[in-house]
Amino acid sequence: MGSTKMESYFVFMSYDPEYERLRADRTKRGAHELDLYLSTKHDELLASTLEPGSYNKTSSLVIVDGFAVEITQDQANELRSAKGVRVVEKNEELV
Repeated sequence: MGSTKMESYFVFMSYDPEYERLRADRTKRGAHELDLYLSTKHDELLASTLEPGSYNKTSSLVIVDGFAVEITQDQANELRSAKGVRVVEKNEELV
């Protein structure tokens, strides 16, 4: 039986030429297109990998192709093996 404790993780994606192309466009429209592209891409990855309603994506990160999500340790392990995912790291609080 797996872990059911929800914790915050960062998920960073593998190289994506479309992300790089959109990121190079420094216009307001380009920034909007990049936000929309990443949000959709990250939502689709989560929907195709994890059970609906079992996670909470808190943000998409634009400066890097990644996102923050509240998931269990077992779900983090599932995401680690998903196509296009480079790194899944637990958000550790520093004291």
